[in-house]
Amino acid sequence: MKYRILLIVSFVTLVLDQATKLYVARTLPLHTMIRVIEHFFTITYLRNKGAAFGMLATSPWRLPFFILVSLVAVVVIVTVIRKLREDQSLAAFALSLIFAGAVGNLIDRISYGEVIDFIFVHWYDHYWPAFNVADSAICVGVFFLALDMIREERRNKGQQR
Repeated sequence: MKYRILLIVSFVTLVLDQATKLYVARTLPLHTMIRVIEHFFTITYLRNKGAAFGMLATSPWRLPFFILVSLVAVVVIVTVIRKLREDQSLAAFALSLIFAGAVGNLIDRISYGEVIDFIFVHWYDHYWPAFNVADSAICVGVFFLALDMIREERRNKGQQR
């Protein structure tokens, strides 16, 4: 079951990630902003050479570093999924989202040398950096992984009594 979850979740997430990035890149000029919800949500076509918040964007070794980190993450995630029990479907789901997000941004880094971002959330003049579906999948996956860890901890405490 855990491998089925990995394949389905990763496939759906990667297709959505790559399709939305391709659509934005082909239909919008760079730095174009389309207001979706006033003072809250904008589609903004950007390219990010760095990581979150543009970290390491100007470093000469950023691309090999990010590719290596992504590849290591993919290997670690697959290794962890292999070790999951069959009843740990939430953990498998969470890790699959993180896996797909890492692969989605890895595809961009290999293809373009940078990541395509386009989801721009803000509250009036308070801005969060632009992101994409892969970034969202990673964040949602981390949330569900933390939830699963709390659930596992409670389950283990219940068995010790």
